[in-house]
Amino acid sequence: MRWTGLGLCLAALALVAGLSIAVGAQSLDPATVWQVLWHPDAGQASSIVHDLRIPRTLLGLCVGAALGLSGAIMQALTRNPLADPGLLGVNMGASLAVVCAIMFFGVEDLTVWVWFSMAGALLAAVAVHLIGSDHLVLAGAAISACLLGAVNAALSLDAGVFDQWRYWDVGALNGRSMEIVVQVAPFVAAGTLLALALGGGLNALSLGEDVGRSLGLRPGRTKILAALAVTLLCGAATAAAGPIGFVGLMAPHAVRAFTGADHRWVLAFSAVVAPALLLAADVLGRVIVRPAELESGIVTAFVGAPIFIYLLRRRRFA
Repeated sequence: MRWTGLGLCLAALALVAGLSIAVGAQSLDPATVWQVLWHPDAGQASSIVHDLRIPRTLLGLCVGAALGLSGAIMQALTRNPLADPGLLGVNMGASLAVVCAIMFFGVEDLTVWVWFSMAGALLAAVAVHLIGSDHLVLAGAAISACLLGAVNAALSLDAGVFDQWRYWDVGALNGRSMEIVVQVAPFVAAGTLLALALGGGLNALSLGEDVGRSLGLRPGRTKILAALAVTLLCGAATAAAGPIGFVGLMAPHAVRAFTGADHRWVLAFSAVVAPALLLAADVLGRVIVRPAELESGIVTAFVGAPIFIYLLRRRRFA
């Protein structure tokens, strides 16, 4: 049943990825897309497909998988199904780093912002772990609040910084080049391998630390590795596309109908379902206000917020 479900999810992901290449704010008939996909030329249609849609689709696959895996890990670590990848302060650390890159170094190139964002995400995660290794969520909330104050203070002092930063902060896949995909892909790959290797440890940890120790688990080591995986995944995703909410929350919930509580399967399914959700949101954003576009971060917020409220109320009255 699980293998069948995973196969269906992979098929759905392939379908959505195909739509992401075929559908856009500018209409191209399927025959033209198919032709230029395999036989690129110097025409406008070929440029749209190869320079815009393919990098956008590949980035969606990387970012979606990273958010899905980091969300599943955070929910396992905190034993809270409403946990979000941003709980470690990674998103706000990345945001502050981008603001500093613009304000103090005059950096305007998105491909350079990626490195600042990754560094900020890493420093924020390290600070959270040092401050509250036994209370990651509380420490993450405290660090995030401090970093948010710093970001708001910086933006209020310089309107020019805000004008540049807001484009990144809305969370989007459009406007990103293949260079950004190449930059973040190694971090996503490393985080994915680490996350998938932690499935058995997270299963043991979910039984309680004492039971986990009796099964040979080292809880401290597992938590550190899990935090590292979240930092790599969420940091890379936020660096490349900006903070995109709710994908890491929705995907693990969606897959548990197939997987149950086994984190090995939750992680595997989340790595497939989350990019499908993100690419579907991105495609919807391209066509819903055509010829303009609605950024994927806005679409996921509109869809994810009601789902979050539903989950919250269901837990309240359960």
